[in-house]
Parts: sequence; structure tokens; C-alpha cells
Amino acid sequence: MVRVLAVADEEVPAMESRVRDLHVDLVLAAGDLPWGYLESLIALVDAPAVYVPGNHDPSTAGGKGPRGFVDLDGRVATVGGLRIAGLGGCVVYNHGPHQYTQKEYDRRAGKLLKAARAAGPVDVLLTHAPPLGLGDEPDGPHVGISALVGVLETLQPAWHLHGHIHPYGMHKPDRELGPTTIRNVIPWQVIEIESASAPAASGPGRRG
Repeated sequence: MVRVLAVADEEVPAMESRVRDLHVDLVLAAGDLPWGYLESLIALVDAPAVYVPGNHDPSTAGGKGPRGFVDLDGRVATVGGLRIAGLGGCVVYNHGPHQYTQKEYDRRAGKLLKAARAAGPVDVLLTHAPPLGLGDEPDGPHVGISALVGVLETLQPAWHLHGHIHPYGMHKPDRELGPTTIRNVIPWQVIEIESASAPAASGPGRRG
């Protein structure tokens, strides 16, 4: 069982003191958090970490991103004992660096599925935005990604973790699609996930 800390969009007050007792094996960041905040977080928990960018994140061209994190935008990798597929950004509304049309997401999703077929079973789908009709909102900036429905139906991961839709004090219930639990992780969630894909030794271990 892999104990995961998933984070997105909103900084947690007093993070430095609250995170020390979480004892997690892996950090998954779903976008729109300051890179300095993320770097401080993984320094405290001393665990491997991956991220996908959100629509408010700066460009990650040229390998830029938070130090110590594996960028999984459009990629599949085994990290910390889980095989994770990632897709960042949201549906275009003001032409930021991580915004795409639904047709562009169709193409990006197709490439992700091709990579996933080569990698094997996926445990977690990590995205910034939710699927269309499954936890999204009707306003333009918060419309979900239609291609993610097909990605979930094909990959059937145990978990799909995302951010982007701010709770504003309201409970955001989990959604279910087949065997997949879809969860909005803002601001953070601790989840225990059993790997169906690969032994923990195949991914990066804790940093010494």
C-alpha cells in the first residue's frame, strides 16, 4: 500500500508544521501551486514526487518546473511504487501556456493512451482539470475535458485525482466511473493506494 499526499491549487496554512506527521510515501501535485511551496513540501516529507501543471502555472518549456518533481504532463511513469499517467492544464479560456481546446485534448489524450499501452496497467490518472460532466463547472474556465472520459474508460485506474475546481468551503463529493474513483484533492488529501501495476522497487525511492 502506497500512502499518497495529493495537493492542488490552494496552499495549506501552516503547512510546515502540519505536514511533518503525515508520513507519506509519494506526493502527487495536480497544478496551480507555487513551485517554491511544492519544493518546501517535498523537502519536509522526504518522498518522491510528480506533478502536472495547472492553468495558472508558468511555462514548463525547456524542462522548467518545481525542483525534485517528475513532470508527467502527457506522460506515464512508475514513481514511488505506482504507475501514474498525467495530463496538465485546462480547456482554453484566455490562451495561457497550459490551456488547450477540446480537439487538442483529444490528440493529447490519444498520445497518453499510446504511452499507457506500452507501460502497462495504470494505478492513478493525475490531471489538473476534471473530466467533462464529472466534477466540473459550467462556466468557461472550469469546463471539464471531454477526452478524459475515454481515457478513464480505457485505462480504468483505481483513482483519478485532479484540482482546478475550488471547493470554496463546499464539499466536493467523489465521482465514480467504472472502477475509478474521481476525487478533487484541493487543497490536499492523504490516500492509501494499492499498486496493481508494479513493485515499489521499479520507481525512484526516497531521497537520502
